[in-house]
Amino acid sequence: MLNLNVKNESSRLRAVVLGTAISNGQMPSVDEAYDPKSLEHILAGTYPVEKDMVAEMEAFNKVLHKYDVTIYRPELIADYNQIFTRDIGFVIDGVFIKSNILPERERELDAIQYVIDQMDPKKVVRPPEEVHIEGGDVMLWDDHIFIGTYKGSDYKDYITARTNKEGVQFIKDLFPNKIVKEFDLVKSKIEARDNALHLDCCFQPVGPNKGIIYKSGFREEADYMYLVNLFGKENLFHITRDEMYTMNSNVFSIDSNVVVSEKNFTRLNNWLRSEGFTVEEVPYAEISKQEGLLRCSTLPLIRD
Repeated sequence: MLNLNVKNESSRLRAVVLGTAISNGQMPSVDEAYDPKSLEHILAGTYPVEKDMVAEMEAFNKVLHKYDVTIYRPELIADYNQIFTRDIGFVIDGVFIKSNILPERERELDAIQYVIDQMDPKKVVRPPEEVHIEGGDVMLWDDHIFIGTYKGSDYKDYITARTNKEGVQFIKDLFPNKIVKEFDLVKSKIEARDNALHLDCCFQPVGPNKGIIYKSGFREEADYMYLVNLFGKENLFHITRDEMYTMNSNVFSIDSNVVVSEKNFTRLNNWLRSEGFTVEEVPYAEISKQEGLLRCSTLPLIRD
């Protein structure tokens, strides 16, 4: 039996589901692109190839092994993108919540059913159909649950809007003792530099009291100020529009002082080191072309 436990983003990681890039399938057509960044690379002829993405994920896998993390991988589905396990489910405290994802991605959940089968069935929850929520929008910080959403009246027109107000309410009802705070995110179907696909595209805590943030990812300045007031401005690393685009806020913590980051994030990695973090650098630039990075390709199950 898996004793699920995740209360924040940075406690010592013990067990995780890491996605896979093997048998990733053909390059999507323009009509099949889920996000503007993938679309940009499809049109430019620079969409990532499988062997490069497999190598990048293997580098990440090696770092997790180095820290004695138990690693689960999805069962392989031929010609199917299974990199971004963060989207398909998430753990809060001891509860596993299945995401109501885009219908064409439902098979990704089936591929980790063997992991779900090791959980207490009473601790596995599937929200009702009207609830949209994905793991990239859910961020834990001990007593707090931060949730990215989109409150525009045109929500249904945005394939990039992944978590709705019903999703926020569902988490509030499920965890009445937590401080649940939603953040209204900037969305774009056509410009990746102005699209915060998930909350982890514009914010992520690292360590016990630090964070990475992109101010313009929030539709309301009050939402940005909420985090500034909570963390303290001096504890937040502010990234630029281009750094948001290359996904600097989508790193992944193995421990309160160990962060896995993309090797090209020079400014961020220098800051992390100056703040006392061990930075494990891996190549992940090809995977990032699909508007996802290190946090997106993990589904933590157990942290100390």
